[in-house]
Amino acid sequence: MKVKLASHYGFCFGVKRAIKIAEEHKNSATMGPLIHNQKEISRLKKDFNVDLYETIDEAKEHDTVIIRTHGIPKNDLAELKKNDTKVINATCPFVTTPQQIVKKMSEDKYSVVIFGDADHPEVKGVKSYGDDVHVVPNPEALDSLIFKYDKIATVAQTTKQKEKYLDIVNSLILKYKEVRVFNTICDATFENQAATRELSDTVDIMIVIGGKNSSNTKQLFNISEENCVSYLIEDETELDLKWFKDKETCGVTAGASTPDWIIQKVIQNIEKI
Repeated sequence: MKVKLASHYGFCFGVKRAIKIAEEHKNSATMGPLIHNQKEISRLKKDFNVDLYETIDEAKEHDTVIIRTHGIPKNDLAELKKNDTKVINATCPFVTTPQQIVKKMSEDKYSVVIFGDADHPEVKGVKSYGDDVHVVPNPEALDSLIFKYDKIATVAQTTKQKEKYLDIVNSLILKYKEVRVFNTICDATFENQAATRELSDTVDIMIVIGGKNSSNTKQLFNISEENCVSYLIEDETELDLKWFKDKETCGVTAGASTPDWIIQKVIQNIEKI
């Protein structure tokens, strides 16, 4: 089996930064999963004793608490800082940007539209920084919104597709006189998506590696599936021999939270087929 690796894949800047922070602070805890990859979270626990808190109530005095890459709601962050805990913010800078944009636009009396998944931790955090903030997954969802202000500002979840964000933007500018558009989709996400689109168009089968709950990994899978037979797996144990029957070339890509050691194991197992 011939294996081709996407030109851009795997750990992004924000994830690399967060992992480094966690490794430098042994015996700490992250507020929510640091990244969307359970294997890497388990490694940090085993090798560096980095624990996982799901709620701010779990944080105790004198704890070192690391804020997840996706960020947390504004009030939760403020509450943590009130307590006698050492707070280290590992929120990805690309996520901090829309937080600050929403804060500033709300202060300037803009209603804000976030293109994203309402239940995603990044979106929950970004939404908490504004006043009149609405989350929409598609242009159709705009029809039911009632805005507090006449001026509209829009941001996107950092892992969304630019083409779909443009659909939201185009719908808004047809209805409102003043719409401020901020491109908050991170460069690494765009590069990984473009590389996946290009590679999946040249192979017989694609393997997308990443957490099943990872938004950016799901986006890569959706793009790949448009061009060829594709499978989303978390590690090499999920590979199925029958997937590769009558296939000659296999493309491999990985989400932004997928460590290189998992990617290499997957490639090695595919090459044996």
